[in-house]
Amino acid sequence: MIYPRRRIQHRLMLAFAIFTLGVIALFGLFAMAFVYTVEDKFMERLLEQEAALQRTHFASHREWTKPGAQYITLHRDRASLPADLVDLLTTTPKRREFSGREGRHYHVLNLVKTGEAPWLVAEVSQQLIVRPIMPRLLRWLATWGFAMVVLSLGLAWWLARSTSAPLERLAARILVATPESLPARLSEGTRNDEVGALARGFDALLARTRDFIEREQEFTRDVSHELRTPLSVLRMSIERLQADRSVSVNISTQLASMLAAIVFMEQAVNTLLLLARESKREAGKPVAILPLVERWIVTHADWLDQQALQIDLRLSPKDEIALPESVLQLVLANLLVNAFSHGTAGGKVIVRMQAGELTICNPAAPLPNDAGDAFVKRDGSTGFGLGLSIVQRLIERRGARIVVTYVDGWTCIRITDVPAS
Repeated sequence: MIYPRRRIQHRLMLAFAIFTLGVIALFGLFAMAFVYTVEDKFMERLLEQEAALQRTHFASHREWTKPGAQYITLHRDRASLPADLVDLLTTTPKRREFSGREGRHYHVLNLVKTGEAPWLVAEVSQQLIVRPIMPRLLRWLATWGFAMVVLSLGLAWWLARSTSAPLERLAARILVATPESLPARLSEGTRNDEVGALARGFDALLARTRDFIEREQEFTRDVSHELRTPLSVLRMSIERLQADRSVSVNISTQLASMLAAIVFMEQAVNTLLLLARESKREAGKPVAILPLVERWIVTHADWLDQQALQIDLRLSPKDEIALPESVLQLVLANLLVNAFSHGTAGGKVIVRMQAGELTICNPAAPLPNDAGDAFVKRDGSTGFGLGLSIVQRLIERRGARIVVTYVDGWTCIRITDVPAS
């Protein structure tokens, strides 16, 4: 599995950069609006001061006087207005600020009535302060904006590294962990923060998991070893009785059934031992299936004679499957016993390779809806599910899986997705 490195760091740095650019743009607009507003208000205040002087003079002398500032002119009628201002005043008589031609800029104030003569007109293109220095002001804002973005990226990098580095180390150790090699002391070296709390939680969980795995393996191993001894004694005793020619045919048949049952139990014990000892999930070399099935048939011939089904082998010597021979032998034994035990009397158990998958089919009644979903022994079960559960756990160690299907009166168990080594 490939770990996506530093995604948190990249996201934090991007978020800080976007936020910084947003703040710079917002306050840059505020600054531009402020300086333009101050400049306009200053010009309007000068024009209003001149208007107050004109009104005072008119009240005393009944005539208008020449404005004191050179850039302010008095216009007693519309004809005397600048040509580029006449049309603007006609369309927007209440407006007080206009942009004229050739860079001229006007502030207009009516001395008596809005939209009517006389007018005070201030052409302030030479008095403006902000507009001439606007390019320099924008360069200044861009320079400091770039510096602030760099600073925010640095802060974001530091914050992301201090936050994501412990998470990255924690994730790296967890990603390489296996059930057989669980990491320990993940919280070692972490701070007393959320990451440290997460690491301590993982430590507690992994400790419980490690103890559980050890208990399960030890229990399975101990039980299997304890069962092998009495089973070996029983098998030897039955074989000696079978060798005794004085035993009647009826008793000999019963002994054969007992011996087959003991063989089944030995296979189950061997499977449990293998589950307890297996540690790595790896595929074996391809093994021929037909010899193993034939060997199982010969070994269980007496038991098979008592069954109400026949076996139909549709295998060729070239049919192989990538499982270790010992594992494949146990898998075949469990699946064949399951097929014969639960098949409908009078039918056949078919063993074949189909599309690279080992398939064992037997005629049977419809299965429960969840028969193939979870290999768990149900209440009232006569045994169906336990063998499959063991087989499933066994071949999962090799990357394979079991699929149970029911079609047209046939239950089929397929071993699929078996990787070759």
